[in-house]
Amino acid sequence: MENDINNKFADRNTFRKAEHLCLKRDLDTLFAEGKSFVCFPFRITYRFCERDGAPAKIVVIAQKKRFKRAYQRVELRRLMRESYRVNKHSLVSELINKNMGMHIAFVYVDQKIEPFAFFDKKMKLAINKLNAIVAEKESL
Repeated sequence: MENDINNKFADRNTFRKAEHLCLKRDLDTLFAEGKSFVCFPFRITYRFCERDGAPAKIVVIAQKKRFKRAYQRVELRRLMRESYRVNKHSLVSELINKNMGMHIAFVYVDQKIEPFAFFDKKMKLAINKLNAIVAEKESL
Protein backbone atom coordinates (compact mmCIF):
# COMPACT_ATOMS: atom_id res chain seq x y z
CA MET A 1 0.00 0.00 0.00
CA GLU A 2 2.71 2.49 1.01
CA ASN A 3 4.73 1.52 -2.06
CA ASP A 4 1.76 2.50 -4.26
CA ILE A 5 1.60 5.90 -2.56
CA ASN A 6 5.34 6.42 -3.06
CA ASN A 7 5.11 5.51 -6.75
CA LYS A 8 2.23 7.96 -7.19
CA PHE A 9 4.53 10.86 -6.28
CA ALA A 10 7.80 9.66 -7.81
CA ASP A 11 6.94 8.09 -11.17
CA ARG A 12 5.08 10.62 -13.27
CA ASN A 13 5.40 14.31 -14.06
CA THR A 14 2.43 15.39 -11.98
CA PHE A 15 1.78 18.04 -9.39
CA ARG A 16 -1.13 16.71 -7.35
CA LYS A 17 -3.22 18.53 -4.77
CA ALA A 18 -1.50 16.49 -2.04
CA GLU A 19 1.78 18.16 -3.03
CA HIS A 20 0.41 21.68 -2.52
CA LEU A 21 1.20 23.38 0.76
CA CYS A 22 -1.99 25.22 1.61
CA LEU A 23 -2.75 25.05 5.33
CA LYS A 24 -2.21 28.38 7.05
CA ARG A 25 -0.78 26.57 10.08
CA ASP A 26 1.83 24.84 7.91
CA LEU A 27 2.73 28.07 6.08
CA ASP A 28 3.10 30.01 9.34
CA THR A 29 5.31 27.27 10.79
CA LEU A 30 7.40 27.12 7.60
CA PHE A 31 8.16 30.84 7.61
CA ALA A 32 8.61 31.04 11.40
CA GLU A 33 10.84 27.98 11.92
CA GLY A 34 12.19 27.20 8.44
CA LYS A 35 15.67 27.78 7.07
CA SER A 36 16.24 29.57 3.80
CA PHE A 37 18.78 30.17 1.09
CA VAL A 38 18.87 32.08 -2.18
CA CYS A 39 19.35 30.40 -5.52
CA PHE A 40 18.68 33.40 -7.72
CA PRO A 41 15.93 34.13 -8.82
CA PHE A 42 14.37 32.08 -5.98
CA ARG A 43 14.52 32.44 -2.23
CA ILE A 44 13.82 28.96 -0.94
CA THR A 45 12.54 28.37 2.56
CA TYR A 46 12.34 24.78 3.74
CA ARG A 47 11.50 22.82 6.85
CA PHE A 48 11.68 19.12 7.61
CA CYS A 49 8.47 17.69 9.00
CA GLU A 50 6.76 14.39 9.49
CA ARG A 51 5.54 12.93 6.25
CA ASP A 52 1.80 12.93 5.67
CA GLY A 53 0.98 11.92 2.12
CA ALA A 54 3.40 13.64 -0.24
CA PRO A 55 7.09 13.63 0.66
CA ALA A 56 7.51 17.27 -0.43
CA LYS A 57 4.79 19.89 -0.20
CA ILE A 58 5.47 23.21 -1.88
CA VAL A 59 4.08 26.68 -2.30
CA VAL A 60 5.15 29.14 -5.00
CA ILE A 61 5.01 32.86 -4.34
CA ALA A 62 5.22 35.86 -6.67
CA GLN A 63 5.15 39.02 -4.59
CA LYS A 64 2.65 41.77 -5.27
CA LYS A 65 5.30 44.24 -4.13
CA ARG A 66 7.45 43.36 -7.18
CA PHE A 67 4.70 42.61 -9.73
CA LYS A 68 1.68 44.88 -9.53
CA ARG A 69 -0.33 43.20 -12.29
CA ALA A 70 -2.12 39.97 -11.44
CA TYR A 71 -1.49 38.41 -14.86
CA GLN A 72 2.28 38.75 -14.23
CA ARG A 73 2.07 37.02 -10.86
CA VAL A 74 -0.08 34.24 -12.35
CA GLU A 75 2.41 33.70 -15.16
CA LEU A 76 5.32 33.53 -12.70
CA ARG A 77 3.53 31.01 -10.49
CA ARG A 78 2.71 28.86 -13.53
CA LEU A 79 6.33 28.91 -14.69
CA MET A 80 7.63 28.01 -11.22
CA ARG A 81 5.12 25.19 -10.74
CA GLU A 82 5.87 23.77 -14.16
CA SER A 83 9.63 23.83 -13.68
CA TYR A 84 9.23 22.16 -10.26
CA ARG A 85 6.88 19.53 -11.71
CA VAL A 86 9.37 18.59 -14.42
CA ASN A 87 12.45 18.51 -12.15
CA LYS A 88 11.14 17.27 -8.79
CA HIS A 89 11.93 13.55 -9.21
CA SER A 90 15.40 13.52 -7.66
CA LEU A 91 14.20 15.37 -4.55
CA VAL A 92 11.05 13.28 -4.14
CA SER A 93 12.87 9.97 -4.56
CA GLU A 94 15.56 11.07 -2.06
CA LEU A 95 12.88 11.96 0.50
CA ILE A 96 11.01 8.68 -0.11
CA ASN A 97 14.21 6.64 0.34
CA LYS A 98 14.95 8.36 3.65
CA ASN A 99 11.29 8.38 4.76
CA MET A 100 11.32 12.13 5.38
CA GLY A 101 8.88 14.93 4.72
CA MET A 102 9.64 18.49 3.70
CA HIS A 103 7.73 21.74 3.28
CA ILE A 104 9.21 24.13 0.73
CA ALA A 105 8.41 27.70 -0.34
CA PHE A 106 9.77 29.08 -3.61
CA VAL A 107 9.64 32.90 -3.57
CA TYR A 108 10.48 34.70 -6.81
CA VAL A 109 12.80 37.63 -6.03
CA ASP A 110 13.79 38.93 -9.48
CA GLN A 111 12.28 42.08 -10.97
CA LYS A 112 11.45 40.73 -14.43
CA ILE A 113 9.83 37.67 -15.96
CA GLU A 114 12.29 35.29 -17.60
CA PRO A 115 11.60 32.56 -20.22
CA PHE A 116 10.86 28.99 -19.15
CA ALA A 117 14.37 27.72 -20.05
CA PHE A 118 15.83 30.07 -17.43
CA PHE A 119 13.33 28.85 -14.79
CA ASP A 120 14.08 25.24 -15.67
CA LYS A 121 17.84 25.68 -15.31
CA LYS A 122 17.56 27.55 -12.00
CA MET A 123 15.00 25.12 -10.58
CA LYS A 124 17.41 22.24 -11.28
CA LEU A 125 20.09 24.08 -9.30
CA ALA A 126 17.69 24.73 -6.43
CA ILE A 127 16.52 21.11 -6.30
CA ASN A 128 20.13 19.89 -6.37
CA LYS A 129 20.88 22.13 -3.40
CA LEU A 130 17.82 20.78 -1.57
CA ASN A 131 19.02 17.24 -2.34
CA ALA A 132 22.38 18.07 -0.73
CA ILE A 133 20.55 19.43 2.33
CA VAL A 134 18.47 16.23 2.61
CA ALA A 135 21.61 14.09 2.34
CA GLU A 136 23.35 16.22 4.97
CA LYS A 137 20.34 16.00 7.30
CA GLU A 138 20.45 12.21 7.19
CA SER A 139 24.13 12.07 8.04
CA LEU A 140 23.73 14.09 11.27
